[in-house]
Amino acid sequence: MSFIVGLLIFLMGLALGAGGIWLVSLGGSWYYVIAGLGMMISGVLLMRRHRAGAWVYWLVLLGTVGWSAWESGLDYWRWVPRLGLILALGIVVALIAPWLRNGPSVRKSWSLAAGFVVVFVAAFALAFVPYYVTRGGPVPDAPVAGSTVPVASTDSGFVQPADRAADQDWAAYGGSQKATRYSPLTQITADNVAQLQQAWVYRTGDLPKQRWGVENTPLKIGDSLYTCTPHNIIISLDARTGKERWRYDPHVADQAIPYTAACRGVAYYVVPPQGSTAPSVDASASSDGPDASAESSAAPAANEAGRQPAASSTDTTTAASDSDTPPPAMAAACATRIIEGTLDGRLIAVDAVTGKPCMGFGDNGQVDITQGMGETPPGYVAINAPPVIVRGVIVTGHQVLDGQKRTEPSGVIEGFDAVTGKLRWGWDMTHPDWTGAPPDGQTWTRGTPNMWTAAAGDEQLGYVYLPMGNSTPDYWSTGRSPEEDDYATSLVAIDVNTGKPVWHFQTTHIDVWDYDLGSQPTLVDFPTDHGKVPAVILPSKQGEIYVLNRQTGKPLFPVEERPVPGGGVEPDRRSKTQPFSTYATLRKPDLTARDMWGITPFDQLACRIQFRAASYKGIYTPPEVKQHSIEYPSYNGGSDWGSIAIDPDRGVLVANYNDMPNYVKLVPRATADKLGWKPRDEGADDGSAEGAGDPQAGTPYAVNVNAGWRLPVTGLLCKQPPYGGIRAIDLKTGKTLWDRPFGTGRENGPFGIASHLPIPIGTPNNGGSVVTAGGLIFISAATDDMIRAIDIKSGKTLWQAPLPAGGQANPMVYSIDGREYLVIVAGGHHFMETPAGDYVIAYALPETVSQKMATP
Repeated sequence: MSFIVGLLIFLMGLALGAGGIWLVSLGGSWYYVIAGLGMMISGVLLMRRHRAGAWVYWLVLLGTVGWSAWESGLDYWRWVPRLGLILALGIVVALIAPWLRNGPSVRKSWSLAAGFVVVFVAAFALAFVPYYVTRGGPVPDAPVAGSTVPVASTDSGFVQPADRAADQDWAAYGGSQKATRYSPLTQITADNVAQLQQAWVYRTGDLPKQRWGVENTPLKIGDSLYTCTPHNIIISLDARTGKERWRYDPHVADQAIPYTAACRGVAYYVVPPQGSTAPSVDASASSDGPDASAESSAAPAANEAGRQPAASSTDTTTAASDSDTPPPAMAAACATRIIEGTLDGRLIAVDAVTGKPCMGFGDNGQVDITQGMGETPPGYVAINAPPVIVRGVIVTGHQVLDGQKRTEPSGVIEGFDAVTGKLRWGWDMTHPDWTGAPPDGQTWTRGTPNMWTAAAGDEQLGYVYLPMGNSTPDYWSTGRSPEEDDYATSLVAIDVNTGKPVWHFQTTHIDVWDYDLGSQPTLVDFPTDHGKVPAVILPSKQGEIYVLNRQTGKPLFPVEERPVPGGGVEPDRRSKTQPFSTYATLRKPDLTARDMWGITPFDQLACRIQFRAASYKGIYTPPEVKQHSIEYPSYNGGSDWGSIAIDPDRGVLVANYNDMPNYVKLVPRATADKLGWKPRDEGADDGSAEGAGDPQAGTPYAVNVNAGWRLPVTGLLCKQPPYGGIRAIDLKTGKTLWDRPFGTGRENGPFGIASHLPIPIGTPNNGGSVVTAGGLIFISAATDDMIRAIDIKSGKTLWQAPLPAGGQANPMVYSIDGREYLVIVAGGHHFMETPAGDYVIAYALPETVSQKMATP
C-alpha cells in the first residue's frame, strides 16, 4: 500500500514541479516547484517504506497551510484548491504510516488522521456558509398607501395599458414601457411567501431539438396571459387556470433561427378610439408614480380584450376546446392586438381575442423588416426582444448574427405604424437624411450597430431609448465609419415622430470587447434634493450603472473619463480613456494571479499559467494575436439582458450580475481558413458558444473566445467564486444596501457532473428579477434551476422551488379574482447549459389564504 501511495504522490509532485517551473518562467509563484519537489522526495521515500516519507509529506502540508494563509488570508474559496487535495492525501499518509519501517504507532498515526478528518469535514461544512456578503444601510419602509404623487394626466384621457397598466396586470415585457419590473401587489409578503405552491403548469409543446432558449416573460392583460415559444408560436392562456385558449404559428423555419436567439416576449396594443389624441409633450410632467386610480381609461378595452373566445381552427391558428371559454368580445377585429417580432425577421400582428392575423396590418398580418437590407441569409436577422410601441409607432431593432463578417446586414432601427404596418421611418446612422425606405438601388448600410435587446418608451416625450450594440464584427474596429464609432455601444434617444436621434450617450469608445448594451434601460422619476427628475437608468456589461436625464441625456451623476490600457493589434484605434460612472458599479477589482481557481492544485496551476501567459492590464485590455488577452468583466459580465428592477416606493434598485472573465485570442486569417472557420451562410454550423471560432470574414483576424474562461478537461472556471451576485442599491445615492452571491452549486460541478449540493457559490446567471410592493424580489436566472423569493430588506432567501428546466427568463407577477400569481417560463438556455424545457409555471398562495386576504 505504501508503494502505491508513494507512487501517486511522486507523480503528483512531478506534475506540480514541472508546471511550477513553467509558471516561474512566466514570473509566477515558486510554491508549486517547492511543493512538487517535496512531494517527489516524499513519494520516493514512501515507495521504499521509509518513515521520513511521511514526515516530508507533512512538512509539505504544513508549508502549504502557511503559503495558503499568506496568499489567501480569510478568503475561504481561495483555500479550496490550495489545501483540499493536499490535506486529503495527508489523511491517507497518516493511515499508512504505522506500516512504514520504524513508523509511528497506530494510535498516534490514526489520531493524527482523525484530526485531519475533523479539519477536512469542518472545512467542507464551511462551504455552505455564504461568503462575500456585504451589508450596507437599512432598506427604507414603503410609504403608506396614497402618499405618493399621482401621475400627470394626458390630453386625451386614453392611455395604452403598457404605459399605465392596471395594478393587477403585467402589460409589457418590463412590466410597463418604463421597464421598472415592479408590481404594486401586496398579497404575497415576507410573512407568507413560504406558503407559495404551484398553482398551475402549462407546456407549450415547442421543444426544438437544438437548444434554443425561450427566455420569455409573458404578458397579462385582463384575464389572459400571452406568451411565445422558440419557434415564435404565440399562445394565449387563461390567467386563472393556465389553460390554452388559442395559438398562432407563424411557421418560423429551423434554419432561420440563430443559435443565440430567443423569443423574449410580445407586445400588446389597443387601437385608440376615434377622436383620441397623443399624450401631451410636457417634459416636466411626472410619469412614473402610481396613479390614484389604478384602472386607467384603457383598462376597460384591455379587460374586454382579455375575454377570449374560441378561435376557429386554421393552418396557423388553433383554439383549445373549453366549455368554460367566455363569449366573444363585442369589439372590432384587432381592436386589441398582439405584436410579435420573429426570429426570421418579421413583425406579426394578431387579434388579442381570437389569435387570428390582423389582415390590415402589412401583408395579411405581417411585415418583413429585412426589406431594404439587401442580402439577408437565413439566421442573420432575428428579432429577439418584443418591440416598443410609442404614439402608435412600433419601434424595433434586431439581432445580427455575431462574429460572421464585416458586411453583415444593417443594424437599422425601424418604426412601423401599429395599425397598418406601414413603414413610418428607418434610422440608418450613416444616412441621417433618409426619412423612409432607402432610395431605389440602395440598401440600409451594412455592418452598422444593431439593437438586439429591448428598448424602453416614454409616451409623453415621444421618445424611445435604444440600447445599441456594436458594429460587425465585434473584435476588429478598423474600417468602421465615424458614425459607427459615434453611435456604437450607446444609448440613443430617438423621436418616434421623426425617427431622428435626440441625444445619445456612449458607454464604450470604439468597442472591441463585445460590450454592447444588453440591458433594457429603465425610466424613473429620479429622487434628488430638489425634487424628482425624469431619468433613464442604464446598466452595462462592464457593471457600470449610469443615471441620465431622459430629456437631455446629461448624466445626473458625474461620468469620469479614466485612462485605460492601449496597444493591441490596432493601437491607433484604441481610446486613451473610457467612461466610468460615479453613481454605482457592479464591477469588482482587477484580477490577480491569486484569483485563479480550481478544485485541485493542478487545475489552479493551469489557470495561473494561462493568466501569466496572457496579456492583462485591467479592464479594457485590448485583444491580441500573439497571445491571449483577458477580458474582465466578460461580454456576459455585469448586467445583461435581464436588466434591473426598481422599487419606487422604497427607493431601491435591484441588480443581479455576472462576475466572469473571457480568455480571448485573435486568429490570423490564414490560420482561421485552415481551421475551416467560415460564416454561417457559407455552410458553417453556429452551434458553438458565442465567439468560439467566429470567422470575422472581411477582416485580418478571426477570434476565439473562451467564454467564462474554462479549463478544457474539468470545465471549471479559472476565476475563483463567486461567478454571480445580486445587489440592492439605494436609488437616490447609488450606495450598496446589501450584496450577496446568487445561485448554488446544486446543478454544477467538475466534468459537468452536478454536485446536488446547495453550496452558495454564486453561479453565472441570465435573466432579471421582479420586485413587489409586498417587499419581495422574485428571480430565477441562476444555473441551479431554482426560482427564489428574496427579502428586499435583508437579501435573505425566504422561499425557493426547483424548476424542471433552466429558468433563464424574467418572471412576472399579476393578480386575478383577488389571487396573486408568480409566473416563470422554464425553457433552458444554450449558453448557460441549463436543461431545455417548454414550461410556463404559476405559483400562488393556497386558495384559502388568498381568499382570506382578498376579502375586505
